[in-house]
Amino acid sequence: MSSPTPDEPPGLRTGTLTTADVSFFVVSAAAPLTVMAGVAPVAILLGGIGAPVGYLLAGLTLTVFAVGFTTMSRHVRSAGAFYAYITRGLGKPVGIAAALVAMLGYNGMEIGVYGLLGSATSDTAAALGHDVPWLPVSLAGLLVIWYGGYRSIDFGAKVLGVLLVAETGILVLLAAGVLLDGGADGLSLGGLAPAHVLTGGTAAVLAFAFAAFTGFESTVIYRREARNPERTIPRATYIAVAFLGLFYAFVVWTVIQAFGEDKVVQAAAADPGGLFFAAITTYVGAWAADLMHVLIVTSVLASLLAFHNAINRYTLSLADEGVLPKAFGRIHPRHRSPYVAGAAQTALGALVVLAFALAGADPYQQLLLWVNTPGMIGLMVLQLLAALAVPCFFRRIDHTEGVLRTVVAPVAAFLLLAGAIGLVTAHVDLFTGASTTVNTVLVSLTPAVFLLGLLLAYRLRRTRPETYARFAAEPTDPGDPACPHPTSSSSTPASATPSSPTPRPSPSMAD
Repeated sequence: MSSPTPDEPPGLRTGTLTTADVSFFVVSAAAPLTVMAGVAPVAILLGGIGAPVGYLLAGLTLTVFAVGFTTMSRHVRSAGAFYAYITRGLGKPVGIAAALVAMLGYNGMEIGVYGLLGSATSDTAAALGHDVPWLPVSLAGLLVIWYGGYRSIDFGAKVLGVLLVAETGILVLLAAGVLLDGGADGLSLGGLAPAHVLTGGTAAVLAFAFAAFTGFESTVIYRREARNPERTIPRATYIAVAFLGLFYAFVVWTVIQAFGEDKVVQAAAADPGGLFFAAITTYVGAWAADLMHVLIVTSVLASLLAFHNAINRYTLSLADEGVLPKAFGRIHPRHRSPYVAGAAQTALGALVVLAFALAGADPYQQLLLWVNTPGMIGLMVLQLLAALAVPCFFRRIDHTEGVLRTVVAPVAAFLLLAGAIGLVTAHVDLFTGASTTVNTVLVSLTPAVFLLGLLLAYRLRRTRPETYARFAAEPTDPGDPACPHPTSSSSTPASATPSSPTPRPSPSMAD
């Protein structure tokens, strides 16, 4: 682990995070227990007993995306994650626009969850016979998450490791209880039949399933702090998406078995919020249901901390680029954390939470759903652009990667993700429960921010050309030519190392 000399400013803790640590961050961001207990019953209600297959299909799609994404991670050393990949493939204007969409996406995914923290804690307290208002809980949560981000990254990894084991453990306990008892009518795989998978509700289930994976791609954000990032980042990405896809599908299947394939939809319709609690009470005991209530709160806290750390590192990278004020790039001398970025993100979260509270908004129906939805769409758009960037990037550098990784998989991922975004936007009312006007505004935020980013890029190119020129560039890059453009032959040997890709000379649409 490197230490700064007395004459140089402190940096992040390099070589700190293992594959398991990075996996904890990204899986915790997805909040498996909250997704299962809070959202999966709606997927079952809409898609019937074929709902588990939706999670498998979403996982397979994102695995295809991960093939090109992780291949490119071996060649791009920038800490800018999504926006750096997109810049390297599609040019600086698109990359700068993607950076603003990333800030919208990650902030939306985190800040909205403070509403869930408040409402989940209130519900848990009510289940235990107490009355706790949501707003003080949400504000206290802001302070707890700020402190978690203020401390060192290895501190955060340890906390998330404990919380993730706890929340997945209670779901495993539920599944074990169902399997050992044999379910309501005996265990069955009937839900895997095409007749149950290809139903009118399949599209809605897929939309919910894709939303359940949000944040898995943030592995690359921790590149600076990972041990041997060329190995750690790809491994953590595959572990995260494989675990989530298989675990989600398995848990949803076991809950279907708990009620019986012919009765589960009726049970989900009668009490979607209580479906998992009723199942674990029946097959494990009332004490386990009480524990699940508590662990949902810790699951939400884990998700908040994971997203908070991701946002802070995006903010740090953009400050280093010169796009955001330099103050956001300050690193704490002891904890080696981006503490100014963390304080700013916490202040923004407090403003949004207080604004919704003053407006009398519901913490779940409005603060969570209305703020999360544009965040989710923004991150899916980033995945789409990153998939497109992969073949463009490899088209203009010398490399030894196979065509399956650099063309076939990313193009397939682009098409699949385009379909997923279409499903989510077409069924956005299922996520928000809002009016057509509100839904139109929420869906329009991502393209509006992207357009604003393009305008910012052209303004930077005109007014701050040095900042524009070095945006998302590799340390040894002479420039950043973008795809697609004709390329000339390169004199660089094809054996150039993956960590130092050599661009072929080509005109740049970024310039």
